[in-house]
Amino acid sequence: MTTEVTLDYPDEVVTAAHARYVTLPGAAGPVALITLDNGHDHTRPSTFGPAGLRALLAAVAEIETHDPPVAAVAVTGKPFIFSVGADLGFRSSITEANRVRPSLDALARLGHEAFARLGSGRLGGRRVPTFALVNGAALGGGLELALHCDYRALSAGIPALAFPEVFLGLVPAWGGTQLLPNLIGAEAAVSVIIDNALSQNRTLRGSKAFDLGIGDVLLEPADFLEEALAWVGRVLRGEIDPAAERRPVQRGAAWADAVARGRALADAKLHGAAPAAYRALDLIALAETADRDSGFAAETQALADLSVSDELAAGLYAFDLVQKRAKRPVGGPDPALARPVTKVGVVGAGLMAAQLALVFAHRLEVPVVLTDIDAERLDAGVANVHREIDNLLLRHRITADQANRYKANVTGSLTKDAFADADLVIEAVFEDLAVKQAVFAELEAMVAPTTVLLTNTSALSVTEMAARLTHPERVAGLHFFNSVSVLPLVEVVRAARTDDATIATTLAVARKLKKDAVLVADAPAFVVNRLLTRFLGEVLGAAEQGAPIEQVDHALDPLGLPMSPLVLLSLVGPPVALHVAETLHATFPDRFRAPTSLARLVEAGRGSVYTTSPDDTQI
Repeated sequence: MTTEVTLDYPDEVVTAAHARYVTLPGAAGPVALITLDNGHDHTRPSTFGPAGLRALLAAVAEIETHDPPVAAVAVTGKPFIFSVGADLGFRSSITEANRVRPSLDALARLGHEAFARLGSGRLGGRRVPTFALVNGAALGGGLELALHCDYRALSAGIPALAFPEVFLGLVPAWGGTQLLPNLIGAEAAVSVIIDNALSQNRTLRGSKAFDLGIGDVLLEPADFLEEALAWVGRVLRGEIDPAAERRPVQRGAAWADAVARGRALADAKLHGAAPAAYRALDLIALAETADRDSGFAAETQALADLSVSDELAAGLYAFDLVQKRAKRPVGGPDPALARPVTKVGVVGAGLMAAQLALVFAHRLEVPVVLTDIDAERLDAGVANVHREIDNLLLRHRITADQANRYKANVTGSLTKDAFADADLVIEAVFEDLAVKQAVFAELEAMVAPTTVLLTNTSALSVTEMAARLTHPERVAGLHFFNSVSVLPLVEVVRAARTDDATIATTLAVARKLKKDAVLVADAPAFVVNRLLTRFLGEVLGAAEQGAPIEQVDHALDPLGLPMSPLVLLSLVGPPVALHVAETLHATFPDRFRAPTSLARLVEAGRGSVYTTSPDDTQI
């Protein structure tokens, strides 16, 4: 019986469940094929809100009454998308605090009811096998829907398959915590539900998901649906038994060890600061022995509890910021003003410059030229980029053809006239205003009038860098964080005279680099480094006053930061941190401490506060 709920969500983009009937040779009846489609292209993935779940229930009810009776039910998605799960806008739309918990509880129950119609496999009083034909991205509730089915075909072209719930502050609550560990084992389930979610929301490609045992067959994307239906026919005719081929699930000590590993991972990354990972682990532990009804009820309870947490509110805000607002940064100009970028120049050949060259070559796939005044440094920089391209190939991130093309595109020059035909040049030289001003003056004499000139400065004034140029309007900041290839955030800095075309081009480039760009004003240290320097200054200040290093470094653990302040310092590098701290102290001496201890570290040539000698940790 359908759960009676009142779930009002007028802004829902409803995912329809279109049922059609396919005749397969040798099958005892037609196969009902449900296609999930919200009516938009792949840039607006299909999600499940209340109306979408009811549409799925209605489709199954229609299939139950079909004459002749169906031999099986299969579910697939629109091109490139299976389903990316619950519509998160539903939770964000609820403004009354007293409605949050009952609304999320009702949505969890409705989702369980809709998916259980496929999971039970009973239609019209008889057992009917169910198949998930996962043709594209499957996240959260989309993956859970597939897990409810008896069998799963995966496309090798799936770009992302994951449970992102813990990343957001939730748990998979439509069966994921109960079904996945009982399919692939607790060890692999902990990796998918906990480890991947806490590792910047890492996802699986289709082939990796198949290797883990999530799918029963892996098919090429070109003719996926046709091949998947042919596979369904083979199963129905008894020619193959996919369930018999699945790896046995280890229970007992192996299950307990997997959950313990998950708790250690959560402790290392969260320090107990956020509850979602721990609730998910409790549910995975429960899944070893609980029956489905009990396990699903526990998921619903966990979701209801987490629905009112501060962590969920923050997680949804951050998700909206990154997934939606970052695509069109606040204050950004018309994207149509962006100019094409067909060649990039990088001034410098050091570590940061090489990282920049790599990401431009990899993501833009255009020629990239590095320059430096020293042939040895230049050659080393180019070789460093080529070595990282080889690493991408070894990790199967690119093909051999791409690796050869990228290497051919990355070259070096001892003179800046190699930038004459570049559309964009970014400098990554020493953090000194006079040096950067000289670099820009030299560049302006060599490049085209429309060439965008960017600085990767972490704290210096972009306006002052461009002040002496004839065309300061084409200068902006594009501030990357270390390491460039890993961290998604970049700050796009608009100087006093930067024009809209320059900002539009810079934002477009950041998007192609797969970075989350935030448009910021040209203020000392911009936004991110100002925040980091403030709290790092307090930590180092406490150490200067005699507090033990270990104590001050872990004082912020309850915030659940991804790393401790002093580990972050070693990643940023004391010289860079000192430069930012000195800039901010000079500008705001009442708000930012004098970086006395940082200056000592840099003077001593230390890359970190921590050393092998206890005596050396005194700052």
